[in-house]
Amino acid sequence: MRGCPLLVLCALLPAAAAGDSGGSLGSLPRRAMLDGEGRYWLGWGPRGGRLAFRLEVRTAGYVGFGFSPAGTMAAADIVVGGVAHGRPYLQDYFTNANKELKKDTQQDYHLEYAMENDTHTIIEFTRELHTCDINDKSITDSTVRVIWAYHQEDVGDTGPQYHESNRGTKSLRLLNPENTNVLPTALPYFDLVNQDVPIPNKGTTYWCQMFKIPVFEEKHHVIKVEPVIHRGHESLVHHILLYQCSSGFNDSVLDYGHECYHPNMPDAFLTCETVIFAWAIGGEGFSYPPHVGLSLGTPLDPHYVLLEVHYDNPTHKKGLIDSSGLRLYHTTDLRKYDAGVIEAGLWVSLFHTIPPGMPEFRSEGHCTLECLQEALEAEKPNGIHVFAVLLHAHLAGRGVRLRHFRKGKEMKLLAYDDDFDFNFQEFQYLKEEQTILPGDNLITECRYNTKDRVGMTWGGLSTRNEMCLSYLLYYPRVNLTRCASIPDIMEQLQFIGVKEIYRPVTTWPFIIKSPKQYKNLSFMDAMNKFKWTKKEGLSFNKLVLSLPVNVRCSKTDNAEWSIQGMTALPPNIERPYRADPVVCRTSSPAPPPRGLSLQLLLCMLLLSGVLSTWRW
Repeated sequence: MRGCPLLVLCALLPAAAAGDSGGSLGSLPRRAMLDGEGRYWLGWGPRGGRLAFRLEVRTAGYVGFGFSPAGTMAAADIVVGGVAHGRPYLQDYFTNANKELKKDTQQDYHLEYAMENDTHTIIEFTRELHTCDINDKSITDSTVRVIWAYHQEDVGDTGPQYHESNRGTKSLRLLNPENTNVLPTALPYFDLVNQDVPIPNKGTTYWCQMFKIPVFEEKHHVIKVEPVIHRGHESLVHHILLYQCSSGFNDSVLDYGHECYHPNMPDAFLTCETVIFAWAIGGEGFSYPPHVGLSLGTPLDPHYVLLEVHYDNPTHKKGLIDSSGLRLYHTTDLRKYDAGVIEAGLWVSLFHTIPPGMPEFRSEGHCTLECLQEALEAEKPNGIHVFAVLLHAHLAGRGVRLRHFRKGKEMKLLAYDDDFDFNFQEFQYLKEEQTILPGDNLITECRYNTKDRVGMTWGGLSTRNEMCLSYLLYYPRVNLTRCASIPDIMEQLQFIGVKEIYRPVTTWPFIIKSPKQYKNLSFMDAMNKFKWTKKEGLSFNKLVLSLPVNVRCSKTDNAEWSIQGMTALPPNIERPYRADPVVCRTSSPAPPPRGLSLQLLLCMLLLSGVLSTWRW
């Protein structure tokens, strides 16, 4: 029911103007420059059950801000505000698939404060995370592609004028919890940074360089790690991994770097298997919680480390020289626990296969209950505590979830990103630490889109290959560095009709013997030769998710726990994960804006009381 005399009465009251600086929301905990030039700044943070925003823009006209599925104007949720002739305004808009701008009949953005001076316009407003408006985008823990724009003129009777080039997009994770750990301002640090690495003019390069950790006379804790990115190479350096290496070397291994995973890579590099830190594009510095640190200086800690830098050079630029790496801040003021990292998910391998032309395809990497039972029971029968997670996929990735099971029952998701952006990957701080016990199992679940691809997508290192990984930061440290799986390849080949391969296997990729249409083809060529349709792809996906998996359960010294070989999957795992639904009420009154007159406030309270007595 929409009709109500009180609505008419309230509509006749004058609109409340935003107040002076005293009406501001105050300091907001998160802040980001959206335009790259410092003309458009966004601040945000929680306010009760709502999210508060502050836009600071170098203009005397309107400012626009919104959320978009793909970072464009199509199907976007937009708010436009400003101060015209001394009076503030804020209007809720949306666009359809054709980018046509329309005013929303349900106004869900609530003006809190506005001001304008000779150079800037500042707008502050709040919004519910889930407005239950079909024209609005829900704000979740996933990556959000915000869009921004501004104009030198305010909104007129015909709506906002076209913003021309004053626009852009940026991926953010608006609900990633703020790390409130306050660090000393003058922490000692050391850098692990490449020196003048020549980047080949090819799409993907992994460069490895060994470093020696400074010698400490006593135990230290690393409490913050920052990327050190060569100026101008922000889009070239895609991710950086830091591995612990064997200690049985001399400093001669430090003399040179080399392309990783190359046949001529130095043997010393092969001893570096344990990830101790991970950073990816879009991420900022990472601060450990106040009770946790990365241990250095003891016999169990790394003496030598390997820095692996992934360079993504899709346009094959020539002559690039890079000096990027990591900066590690450390202290002798020790924390209670030593941090560890577990790499979970799909073992990076050609046996990870994704057909072409698929609008959606799911892959799963399993950290099995057998692995976690053996590894944790041996050292920490009371379990380990996860405090942050980094989710990782490549260009075809659309979503990644880290699922957690205990005795067949699904627990709360450890982390998820249902709107994954390959060019924006940062650690997710868990709102509450989550305990993993012996006998639990984890599934890293990835969702891909290969509609624009004509050939198979394979697991591998290139950005056109795929990965499905999660890096769990936890404490206390245990002797488990990798917990991953890969589905059986032979049953995948049987799906396309392969009957026999040449044995013993002497070539890679291995060669098919029969049937005739695949004879003497590599398994990769055979998979590409198969006529993939959407129907065949869906059937193949169902098969792959049910196959036995080959498991890796690796120790820090590159040895394996006894759990290895093919393992059948638990039969009672639901696919896909069913998120808790958002409950929408048919109607709920908006909170009164700041600075309301007493008359309007009483009207709103009365209106709220009337609405609360209705049953829908």
